[in-house]
Amino acid sequence: MRLAPLAAVLSLLTAPVLAQTGDDTVTTFTLPNGMDAVVIEDHRAPVVVHMVWYNVGSADEPAGKSGIAHFLEHLMFKGTDELEPGEFSEIVAAQGGTDNAFTSRDYTGYFQRVAADRLGLMMKLEADRMRDLVLDSEDMLTERDVVLEERAQRTDSNPGAIFGEQRNALQYLNHPYGVPIIGWKHEVEKLTLQDALDFYGRFYAPNNATLVVAGDVDPAEVEAMALEHYGALEPTPGLEARERPSEPPQVVPRRATYTDERVSNPYVIRTYLAPERDAGDQETAAALTMLAQLLGGSSQTSLMGRTLEQEEGTALYTSAFYSGTAYDDTTFGVIVMPTPDRTLEQAEADMDRMIETLLTEGIDTAQLERIKGQVRAAEIYGRDSLQGRARTYGVAVTSGLTVEDVQEWPAILEAVTEEDILTAAREVFDMNRSVTGYLARPAASEEVTQ
Repeated sequence: MRLAPLAAVLSLLTAPVLAQTGDDTVTTFTLPNGMDAVVIEDHRAPVVVHMVWYNVGSADEPAGKSGIAHFLEHLMFKGTDELEPGEFSEIVAAQGGTDNAFTSRDYTGYFQRVAADRLGLMMKLEADRMRDLVLDSEDMLTERDVVLEERAQRTDSNPGAIFGEQRNALQYLNHPYGVPIIGWKHEVEKLTLQDALDFYGRFYAPNNATLVVAGDVDPAEVEAMALEHYGALEPTPGLEARERPSEPPQVVPRRATYTDERVSNPYVIRTYLAPERDAGDQETAAALTMLAQLLGGSSQTSLMGRTLEQEEGTALYTSAFYSGTAYDDTTFGVIVMPTPDRTLEQAEADMDRMIETLLTEGIDTAQLERIKGQVRAAEIYGRDSLQGRARTYGVAVTSGLTVEDVQEWPAILEAVTEEDILTAAREVFDMNRSVTGYLARPAASEEVTQ
């Protein structure tokens, strides 16, 4: 439903003054109905990326309704009171543009990339489906089958995906991060039209969304268009801050082994619970980001890659990974894929040896400086991608960070010291907060003979 025209006029009269951030190419404002906006100016080409990010993901689903956030993402491409099913994407394509959507644990996003002079049309289309989606039982059943088939292809037929899903559930016993984004099959099969409508009515609202526009635009004109198209939308009253079940303290190591005859390259992987980036407090996350690069960021230069892959020749692949953009506690991971003549037990011993080497021998100062140089270069190169810059801000603000946090992040990374990294490493490498997994082929005696 839309507010009366008079209310839309009042919204224009009460619009806030544009707030300038630390980066003069980025501007923010908030509409009277609670919708936040981030505008990123880039005048190198007459194109624009238009995104709407909702502060809701799979970790916000009601108990027993896993997969509803991703399911609704599919349903959003059905009709509205003004558009027929599929017409949204047809209009975007007719303008020479592209569109898509994505669901994560903490957010759901929709985007279009079009010529800059089509921005108003994109806002009109996206605002229309924010509050006026029209669904029926046939739409629901069709898309539910599509989601189930997607799960069958991407998860149920992939031993690595099955393994990852099970390990994740073991990592988070109570927190909803342990539930797969696509949902558990037995729960997705029971999702109803009313489930989708209830979820949509509560979470798809301007006061639960952030507009991100990047490209050849003028911030004042973007605000005027946003007020015209989004400003008249009714917010969801009484929408409270996110409250999720908390994870009980983990006090023992956890282990999992999954065997499947389709596994071609067995590996050992360990993940540790780790803090996420918090608004105004990103230093530990920055140290963990650098730690991942030093330990396993590159096969040629990281400690594990250089030692296990290049010098000793005992591993086909090694990696360490960490992403701090999560609303709640995330994980730090390490993986070793041994050569065929090595066992997973030996690979795990190699992993532990590399971690101990880093903790006892410290960090090579020159290597840390090289990684900082790579980070600076990546930040500069990242500015070449409109979609990349827009996504950076969208992910951040829907994960609990601010625009200022995004802009301060490169400097915080640059300021990380060797001691910061070692302190973070000592805290994160706690076996009592870990899950170690083996993905393997069955033993020869267990394999089915042909």
